[in-house]
Order: sequence, then C-alpha cells, then structure tokens
Amino acid sequence: MTVGGPTTQPVGHFDFCKTHAGECSIRSPNSKPEHLTNVLLRRISSVNKSVNTRVKPMEDIDHYGKDEVWAYPDDGYGDCEDYVLEKRRTLAKSGVAVANLLITVVRKRNGEGHSVLTIRTDRGDIVLDNLSDKVLLWNQTGYRYMKRQSSENTGRWVSIRGGDEALVSSVQ
Repeated sequence: MTVGGPTTQPVGHFDFCKTHAGECSIRSPNSKPEHLTNVLLRRISSVNKSVNTRVKPMEDIDHYGKDEVWAYPDDGYGDCEDYVLEKRRTLAKSGVAVANLLITVVRKRNGEGHSVLTIRTDRGDIVLDNLSDKVLLWNQTGYRYMKRQSSENTGRWVSIRGGDEALVSSVQ
C-alpha cells in the first residue's frame, strides 16, 4: 500500500481522540513493519475471528442515537470502527507495535464507506475486517483504499495512492 500526503482525520476519530488522547498522540518515527511469522499470523487470525464472534453488529444511530461514534465495544455491540478499535487494542496488548496497527477507511464495491484494521508487515499490508474471518492482503479484499492513520503518529492521517492496484502478491 502506497501512502500519500496528510489528509483529513475522520470526524469519529477526532471525537474518539478527545476522550482517548493518549491513544492519538503516539509517535513512532522510523518504525519498521512487523516481521510476519506463522506464529504472528495465527495470533492475528485468532484475534480477528474472536472479535468478529464476540462483538455483535449495531449501527451507531441505534446504539448511541448519533450517526458516528467510535468507541470500544465493551458492551458487546459495535460497528466497523468499533471492531477495528478492539482488534487494535488486543493486538497492541499482545506486543504488536501500534505503528503497525492502522485504522483504515475504505470503500466497499458498492461504494459504501467502511473501516478495517491494516497491519503493516514485511510481507505486505494485511487486513482484518469484521465482514470476514479471513486475514487477507490489502489488495485481495476488493476494497478501494481512501486513507489511514499515519504509522508515524496515531493522531494523523494519510491518503492512500493507487488503492485499487495490486502491489503485493500474497501471504504465504
């Protein structure tokens, strides 16, 4: 995945950062992608499936009475951003560098907005998605990638260039 320059922060993330300031001010200059071992891939896959099973889908308007709320799904309900936050929190606690756990905004094939967790690895960027228990390389999802958190600063966002072009092969 090739990132471009700075871009706007999603409003939900902006509001999330007001209540979780410490999570939105982590700076990681010159961080390296995770070394993707079979052990790490199994852990990532397990977290993806576990969160997808534990959290039940519920739109923000039904859950909070607002259109866009990013929150940890501690009550067992959430939308796509909430799944992402929980996966990010769980993987960070297990030792994956926060600089490699990036909230990413995409467009599904039908044009609808969606969020996934992208993990930067030395074998390509992989995606954890609440719509699938499979962990896929970013270019195998069928999504158009719009923007994601900067790997250098969790409170900054960068655009994604060539989001629908295949730049990597596969996770083996």
